[in-house]
Order: sequence, then structure tokens, then C-alpha cells
Amino acid sequence: MSVLPRIHAVETADRNRRAIAWWLIGVAALVFIMVVVGGLTRLTESGLSITEWKPVTGALPPMSEQHWQDEFALYKQIPQYEIMNKGMTLAEFKTIYWWEWSHRFLGRLIGVAFLVPFLWFALTGRIERAMVPRLIFLFVLGGMQGVLGWWMVMSGLVERTEVSQYRLAAHLGLATLIYGALIWTALDMFHGRSTRFLSGLAKAALALIVLVFAQTILGAFVAGIRAGLIYNTWPLMAGAFIPDGLLKMAPLWHNFFENHLTVQFQHRMAAYLLLALAAWHAWSARKSDGARGAKLLLAAVVAQAALGIWTVLWVVPIPLGAAHQAGAMVVFGIAVWHAHRLAR
Repeated sequence: MSVLPRIHAVETADRNRRAIAWWLIGVAALVFIMVVVGGLTRLTESGLSITEWKPVTGALPPMSEQHWQDEFALYKQIPQYEIMNKGMTLAEFKTIYWWEWSHRFLGRLIGVAFLVPFLWFALTGRIERAMVPRLIFLFVLGGMQGVLGWWMVMSGLVERTEVSQYRLAAHLGLATLIYGALIWTALDMFHGRSTRFLSGLAKAALALIVLVFAQTILGAFVAGIRAGLIYNTWPLMAGAFIPDGLLKMAPLWHNFFENHLTVQFQHRMAAYLLLALAAWHAWSARKSDGARGAKLLLAAVVAQAALGIWTVLWVVPIPLGAAHQAGAMVVFGIAVWHAHRLAR
């Protein structure tokens, strides 16, 4: 007679895990959308249109003509307006304002979409005790992302006409890590807690996650200094595969983050490396349980590389730039899913 209650308890626990997993997948989808909107905010030069950080009252957009004029007056005080947009009309300001407001609104929405269900799951006893610290940590990371976003915006309000590429890379990097952690945790809930990376294939899949993440950060530096707007040829750059002037800046390390030629070159080289390793991994996994995931990851990497070439050749039009950033998140998500399957 005691078997039935145990079966019921197991079925209930499984239902709870699936519900939590789908909730986390939904939050990850919101993070994905936010990253894409963030890319559009950058591509449209909208990120500095809101010059104050008001976590609570800033959730509401301007509600009157005077409020719009006040926001516009604040924008007129920063260098971006004086150097790039002097003479901008209020209607033009509203366009860039709505992009930045939407980006910040999504951040607030993600916070609510995480916190409210988490409290409900926790208070109703649906979350296993071992998972609570990890979920709390994810929420803390989300809060840190909001602070990091404002720290990034601050870098463009005084002496610059755009945000610091270093802070932009940090902001995108943390968003990518949160996105990956949400997917990984959801997969844990669907399939059971992951174990160690024991096999060579699993270790290779983990290495590919790291490389995709590194390539995403390199892409942030390309975007941060507008390096994609020059050297718009492929496969050659400045008439050569390995162009002159890669390390012309001093000190040497500045080249890797501030030299337009070097920054775009290293992004290209990392893409070739990622493509080669993804192809090798797919070949190595062809007779294993991970064959399908490895092939899918390779296809995503190939598509992303082709999209990157197209974006450079067309001098980064807004739709292609946004699609390329979205593609990076798709590749990263597939890499996380594939590695998780091999690590189980």
C-alpha cells in the first residue's frame, strides 16, 4: 500500500521540475529578446538617450509634452548630442528614446518574470532545496546586470559620444552567461542534475561553449569601436589575409581592444578557429549519441559565419547587425544544450 504514495510523490516532483524548467526557458527567451533589443539600441545610437537611472519611476515613459521636453533637455547636455545630433528634433529624439526605454523595460520585465514565479514555486514547496541557492544566484546576477548596464551608460555621458567598449563587452558577456546558465539549469530540471564532463567529446563540447563565448566578447569589441564599418572586404583585409598595421598601437595590449584593424582581424580569426573546431567535433561525434547535436552546432556556426561575412560586406546595416547578434545567442544556446546532453 505504501507504493502508491511514493509513485504519486515521484510524479508530483517530476511535474514540478518540468514546470520550473519551462519557466526558466521562458526567462531565457526574454533574455534573448533583450540582447537583440540591446543590439538594436546600439546600432541605432539610442543607448545614451536616457541620461538618468531610475529603477522604479523610470519604468514609466514620459506622459506629457513637458516631460518629453525635460528628457530632451537632459539629452542635449551630453557630448553625443553636441557632436553627433545637434539640431535633432523632438520627434527624432523620441525614436531613439523608445529604443532605450524598451531595452530597460525588458530588463525590469525579466526581473519580475523571474522573481514572482520563483517566490510562488518556493512558497508552495515546489523547488527542491538543493536548487534554491542556484536560483537565488541567478536572480542576483540579473540585478548585477542592471547595475552593469547603467555603469556602461555612464561611460558615454561625459567625455565620449558612445559607451566604453570595455563596459559594453562586460554587459554583453554577463547577459550571455545568464542566458546560458538559465538554459543549463532548465535542462538540469528536465533531465536530472548533470554530472561531470567525463568523455573526450563532452570536454570538447565544453571547450566549444568557452570559444563561442569568447567569440561573442570579441564581437562586442568590434561593435563597441565600430570596427565593422571599415575593412569591408572578404576574405582579405586591406588587401591581405594578414594585413599590415595589426600591432601599430602602443602599449601593445591596446591593439586587441582599440585598434580597429586588429579588433576585426581577431574576430575573423576566432571565427575560422571556431568553424574548424566545430567541424572536427562533428566528425569526431559522428558515431556517438552526440552526433545530432554536434551537426546542429556546426550548422549554426556555419550560418553565423556566413551572416558575419554578409554583415561586413554590406557595412553593417541595422537588420544584419541585429541578426548577427541574435545568431551569436542562438549558437551559444545550441552549444550549451549540446554540452549538457553529453555531460549527463
